[in-house]
Amino acid sequence: MVYLFRPSRTLRRYVLYQIPGWILAIIGAGLLHHLVGLSTSWGIMLVGSWVIKDAALYPFLRTSYNPDSQSPIEKLVGLQGIAAEPLAPKGYINVRGELWLAEAYPRGTTIEQSRPVIVDSFKGRLLLVRPATTPQSAIASPSNV
Repeated sequence: MVYLFRPSRTLRRYVLYQIPGWILAIIGAGLLHHLVGLSTSWGIMLVGSWVIKDAALYPFLRTSYNPDSQSPIEKLVGLQGIAAEPLAPKGYINVRGELWLAEAYPRGTTIEQSRPVIVDSFKGRLLLVRPATTPQSAIASPSNV
C-alpha cells in the first residue's frame, strides 16, 4: 500500500492524545440530544467544531508533543551567560535574556558579577556553571566558526 501522506510521530501522538476529548464531545452531544432535544445536525457540528479546534491548535502545540524534544533547561547546557550578581556559590545569571538561578562549581568557586559563565549541567531548575575562559565576543566572532 502506498501512502500519499505519512503522519509524523508527533502528529500521531497529538491525535492519540485528542481522542479522549473527542469521545467526551460525542458523549456530550449525545446527552444534549437526549436531555435537551438538540438536533442531530447541531450535535454533529458541535463535535466537528471540537475536532477543527484541535486541528487549528496543532501547529502551536506541536513541539510539546515531540517525544524527542528537549526541555527548555536542557537547551541551555553549553551556552554562555553573564553573572547578574556574584555567585558565592549561588546567584542569578543571564542566559539568552532570561534570569536563571545558578550555582558555581567546583565547590568553593566564587564568580564575580558581570563575569561570563558556561552552563555545564543542571539539577532540577538550578543551573551548574563554571567561569568562562574565553570572552563572549571571541566566541561569537566569525573567525572561530
